[in-house]
Amino acid sequence: MEEKTRILLCEDDENLGMLLREYLQAKGYYAELCPDGDAGYKAFLKGKFDICVLDVMMPIKDGFTLAQEIRAVNADIPIIFLTAKTLNEDILEGFKIGADDYITKSFSMEVLVARIETVLRRVRGKKNKENALYKIGRFQFDTKKQILSIDGQQTKLTTKESELLSLLCAHTSEILQRDFALKTVWTDDNYFNARSMDVYITKLRKHLKADDSIEIINIHGKGYKLIAPEVEG
Repeated sequence: MEEKTRILLCEDDENLGMLLREYLQAKGYYAELCPDGDAGYKAFLKGKFDICVLDVMMPIKDGFTLAQEIRAVNADIPIIFLTAKTLNEDILEGFKIGADDYITKSFSMEVLVARIETVLRRVRGKKNKENALYKIGRFQFDTKKQILSIDGQQTKLTTKESELLSLLCAHTSEILQRDFALKTVWTDDNYFNARSMDVYITKLRKHLKADDSIEIINIHGKGYKLIAPEVEG
């Protein structure tokens, strides 16, 4: 018998939370409902989950704080935020933390399930790919372990950082088209995902700054290009 996908669901609106849990379980998922961020963190530490669906505005501990604490324990678990806010700043804050998706209330149950499945397919597809080792200037990049190494120092990349750097390596000295990268890593080239990708490019530049011969340059209106003296797969 196939094991159910396990969802950590944190929602302080009792009625909405129960509706979401019942619908998800009717669709064949296991969903553990928590009414606030503190309860959500305790449940996360005790249980084994495949994905987290977190309301942003919760008592005791908000969704952003909870996500940061979850990421400190498991950098790779997918996170979807639910929010009543539509401010760009709040959405970008979620992506900076490492959100895989962001759903604005009110939404249909079908949309939530579709988003969950899209994120899970991307994560599972990435795990099933045959991985490679890259040499980027003085760096070694292990895409399987998602580790970037230089002079004995190792940096563990997040899933999105690793996927984006893998694409840049595969297109080294060529233009990595913006739309292609968005659809490959984020599955959608909408405005908010595009802004999220800019944040991740900035993170990658910081990770690679130990070798000043490496650059990730913007190609206006087109995308990005990885420049390095040597990139080998």
